[in-house]
Amino acid sequence: MTQPTYFFKMRKTKLYIISFIILSVIYNCISKSSGEEIASEKNRDMFGAYIQRGLAKTSDALTPGYIMFPVPNSASTYLVNRKGEVVHEWKGNYAVFNQYLMDDGSLYQSAMDPDYPTFGFGGPNGRIQKVTWNSKMLWDFEYAAKDEMVHHDFSILPNGNILALAYEVQPYEDAIANGRKPELIPEPGPWLEKIIEIEPQGTSEGKIQWEWHIADHLIQDFDESKMNFGNPGEHPELLDFNLGDSIPPPITQDSLETLIATGKEDRNLTINNYGSDIYHFNAIVYNGELGQIAVSSPHLNEVLIIDHSTSIEEAAGHSGGKMGQGGDFIYRWGNPENYRKGDSTNQKLFYQHDVRWIEKGKQGAGNITIHNNEIPMGPDSLEYSAIYEIKLPIKEDGSYELLPNGQFGPQKLEWNYVAKDTVSYYAPFVSGGHRMKNGNTFITEGPKGRLFEVSPSGDILWEYYIPFRGEIRKPNGDPTELLPIPFWVFRATFIPADHPALVGRVLKPLDPQPRAFIMPPASTKDDKEKDS
Repeated sequence: MTQPTYFFKMRKTKLYIISFIILSVIYNCISKSSGEEIASEKNRDMFGAYIQRGLAKTSDALTPGYIMFPVPNSASTYLVNRKGEVVHEWKGNYAVFNQYLMDDGSLYQSAMDPDYPTFGFGGPNGRIQKVTWNSKMLWDFEYAAKDEMVHHDFSILPNGNILALAYEVQPYEDAIANGRKPELIPEPGPWLEKIIEIEPQGTSEGKIQWEWHIADHLIQDFDESKMNFGNPGEHPELLDFNLGDSIPPPITQDSLETLIATGKEDRNLTINNYGSDIYHFNAIVYNGELGQIAVSSPHLNEVLIIDHSTSIEEAAGHSGGKMGQGGDFIYRWGNPENYRKGDSTNQKLFYQHDVRWIEKGKQGAGNITIHNNEIPMGPDSLEYSAIYEIKLPIKEDGSYELLPNGQFGPQKLEWNYVAKDTVSYYAPFVSGGHRMKNGNTFITEGPKGRLFEVSPSGDILWEYYIPFRGEIRKPNGDPTELLPIPFWVFRATFIPADHPALVGRVLKPLDPQPRAFIMPPASTKDDKEKDS
């Protein structure tokens, strides 16, 4: 089987790391002074280190509301008004990754555990916390062991439990027994995905009430003597365990030590664990009306939906639950080549993030939105980003209809946002978008720390560049690298003024305002020669 052209971004992730180092040098060489704009939007300044920050655009008659975002490299979350003024701060104890506002004004947030083992490569955090409006830590749950760890995203259920994405290590020998090709398995084994439902208990405990493991829903046609043997093309409800490229070659110990010495290493990087993060789930959302869970896998270039109405036993099998399919996939979209019902020309998603159902009362309710990060314009052309809205082919019983060609639809988008010049909006990692009550869409261009609101016709009505950065340090006390991405955020959220958490609260600009972070003047060639 020919592997999809844009499938599995492990090699591309490695190239990003190298490019980050190169870009850091470029920034230092060409930047003239702090705060000076050195690259325009049309020059695709992905990281925005030296562009003007703060409120960039506003409009009349904006919907009243606020924007919530984690302060880059900080344990704080800010709420800013439409003028870009900070009106509230939640303070935590570890670097915040993402968060959700509750009706009582508290936050559930993921936070970076200071000493989690094993996992790395962007997204691992290890902790889920609950912080009151006044920054009292109510719950601090650590799930960060050598063989399992929560990462990226979580979703809050109506009963107060939390659905969280988690890695689990599958030993090399188990991956072989499950039918994965040896050339696709790194020596430490792959990190597979699971979903756990956590019932918060006490101030730091959590009871696992339900779980789902991707390892229970695999198929392979590589070796009939191994487990999961079958025809992936006849079972779109299962995941072909042999998707993807061969693993990257191990780096040398000297190279690893060089990366560590220069501060450019990934956390928990070893000489041979590139390629362990094979699916890299980066978003999870729950639909209470349907009782279904959607997740995003950028390495598969797909969003996937499973049934949550199963017992733990049913979730591990292929029957049971409302849909009668156990924990198998009831819907998938973005890359039908994964289940052999198309080729690379049918691929719709490219390293996507932030899948969300549009809530009742909003334009497009029941549809899902997806941040499509790296859409190719051609084999040798630039890539660009977009927000996609798709209408799900859902039937009355909650199941999903297949097209005559065996693919899950739709084939056409319901709506999408692309920059007017196409290429200036480019966020190759993190980022997201969600529908607002007024029909507009709020977008996070994560690598740059750019937040903006667009109308259905694609006009930008409000635009803001996060100007803040905290002082979180590495576990060993070293400062966190400033370049090339000083202002990046995973996601930001528009909070309407009538949100229950804000009712009755006086939200005035903090006085004094938090100090904006000023980029230090970049080193010049003469400076470097003096230092040497």
